[in-house]
Amino acid sequence: MSRYCQLVIGPAGSGKSTYCDAIQKYGQAVGRTIDVVNLDPAAEYFSYDALADIKDLISIDDVMECDDLKLGPNGGLMFCMEHLSENFHWLRDSLGEVEDDYILFDCPGQIELYTHSPVMKLLVEELKNWNFRVCSVFLLDSQFLVDPFKYVSGMMCALSAMVNLEVASVNVLSKIDLLDKKSKKEIESFLSSSAKDFLLNSSKDSIAGKKFQKLTSTIASVVDNFSLVQYVPLNIKEEKSIDDLLIFIDNSIQYGEDIEHKENRAEDFEGDEMNRSLG
Repeated sequence: MSRYCQLVIGPAGSGKSTYCDAIQKYGQAVGRTIDVVNLDPAAEYFSYDALADIKDLISIDDVMECDDLKLGPNGGLMFCMEHLSENFHWLRDSLGEVEDDYILFDCPGQIELYTHSPVMKLLVEELKNWNFRVCSVFLLDSQFLVDPFKYVSGMMCALSAMVNLEVASVNVLSKIDLLDKKSKKEIESFLSSSAKDFLLNSSKDSIAGKKFQKLTSTIASVVDNFSLVQYVPLNIKEEKSIDDLLIFIDNSIQYGEDIEHKENRAEDFEGDEMNRSLG
């Protein structure tokens, strides 16, 4: 019995919860069941229908109100995630066991979880034990491309998560729908060029020193030479953009290869119907 899931990760504010909501609504529009699980103990609001919510197990408020722990917000979140790793049976019971499950895990944005903490790696191993085929979906706000050095930072975070989780990985440029026409053209230029060329063109007027620019250029060269980090643009207001991304992710986890193709793609639905479903 194969089951499928996406670990939706990325920096805080990159649009993870919005992405999960859009993908779930897209699934409803094309007749495909896509569940979402909230794994962010600090999340106060999300618009998707959650199959499970970590706050039913533990929340950041529970930890912050505990005088014995005396933890700050980041420490409290790490404590919550470590508590989850000690109680994976709660998550397993909440998910149930349904053949052909397709679940999105809306994860916290703290980078510590994907660099040196073992929590997310342990989660991946558990999901594999539960017969899930796992793909990490790393969301990077397209605004990071405004500053070339922010882009390097985001690129290294994505690479760190890929190395740490050791699963199929798809990197997504989110919030394309919020860009103006000029910025969208710059994104198209970025996607069609190498990371090194992009940095050279973007940092011409930068006040950063030559040594710093050389360092970032060298890092970009390594990424280019080994094709380490590539991005898929996402405009959540365009069904074709969502459809293209889902096809890419589904291929990475071999979704649909051993089951009947039950859902229809976006082109099988009239535009008005899809737009109503995506809001």
